[in-house]
Amino acid sequence: MNNIAEGYEAGGNVMFKKFLQISRGSCGEVRSMLYLAKDLKYIDEIKVNGLLSDCMVLSKGISKLITYLIPQPATCNL
Repeated sequence: MNNIAEGYEAGGNVMFKKFLQISRGSCGEVRSMLYLAKDLKYIDEIKVNGLLSDCMVLSKGISKLITYLIPQPATCNL
């Protein structure tokens, strides 16, 4: 959430997109830590699976926003 806020405030879609990519990477880090927490028996598998699912939904949403921010080529209407 902080990376997204920082990118939004940085000014312009280029910086915003960069921070969104960092945020998506952070989702991957959280998933990695969830697997580790499960392996170390800090959290049960049912809870991990729910949180992993939440992470995937969030990551896909960030990816869609990144795609939206990519400039589209102009079309020629003759």
